[in-house]
Amino acid sequence: MCAQASPSEQEQLIEKLEIFKIPGRDKRGRKILRIIGKCFPSRNLSVDVVKKYLEDRIFPKLGKKQFSVLYVHTDVERSENFPGISALRSIYEAIPVNVKENLEAVYFVHPGLQSRLFLATFGRLLLGGGLYGKLRYVNRLGLLWEHVRRNEIEIPDFVYDHDEELEYRPMMDYGLESDHPRVYGAPPLDSPVVRMYSMRCIS
Repeated sequence: MCAQASPSEQEQLIEKLEIFKIPGRDKRGRKILRIIGKCFPSRNLSVDVVKKYLEDRIFPKLGKKQFSVLYVHTDVERSENFPGISALRSIYEAIPVNVKENLEAVYFVHPGLQSRLFLATFGRLLLGGGLYGKLRYVNRLGLLWEHVRRNEIEIPDFVYDHDEELEYRPMMDYGLESDHPRVYGAPPLDSPVVRMYSMRCIS
């Protein structure tokens, strides 16, 4: 992770993109911390700013009760959205012990083959055995609604679009079909539409 903006500007970016949000509860009444992976601009944020934002803005809202994490991995690009192993480890180690203990489940939406392999290899190292055991892969949104109150959780449109693609092309789940944007007639990477990074995330 690297950053050129000031800490306050980075915090404003996190807030604008709504990367971390507590929008509702699961079906057991526990608060849900929603994380949209595609909206995480790893090149523009420092680890320290992320940790401070979580400490000041998110953890206090969770209180001392049990909660769940809903992580949406849809359309995440390693070069754009992945902060790196050392950064993830640093962020995880900064989480207070009581917050870790209150975390009951992590719902991992649209994991894909690469992320499954990554977590199978590094998951216990990064998260520890206890948290790794709370990980729940969710291949389709329909399965998510079995655990989460649908009317309380806002999911970006691009997640629904990808979910529909998976229904018609299920082999994409296993990395056997390309899901590169050009395959579906998306604009080239240097187009104004693609450069408007944040607009897709907050739509």
